[in-house]
Amino acid sequence: MKNTASESRHISTHIDRPAKAVYDYASTPSNLPQWAHGLGTSIAEIDGQWIADSSPLGRVVVAFAPENEFGVLDHDVTLPSGETVYNPVRVIADGSGCEVVFTLRRQPDMSDEDFQRDTDAVTRDLATLKQVMERAY
Repeated sequence: MKNTASESRHISTHIDRPAKAVYDYASTPSNLPQWAHGLGTSIAEIDGQWIADSSPLGRVVVAFAPENEFGVLDHDVTLPSGETVYNPVRVIADGSGCEVVFTLRRQPDMSDEDFQRDTDAVTRDLATLKQVMERAY
């Protein structure tokens, strides 16, 4: 079934590490292959752009929001088709740990199955980020 309605899902995980440590790690594009498998297994900076050639979608360009003190990890992913997908992500302090919240937006004409597949992929990526961060310390 196709759906053209605007829909978002907020997918989150709590990480038992300070928000600043998680933000610093997750905002470093070269770390993406360690936790964001949906973007592929390798990424390189080429001519000032971060390019993932091994993405399941093919060659994609990833551009993060400028470094900030607010935990904003928003990033654009430009697909091989030229379409750009905006991904809002926040790292929010929570006591001695933090919550990472990824807002997944249904893309136009995306099927329910594809939206669920993307939801599952983001959930796995956040679980991996949690594991990497908590294992590192």
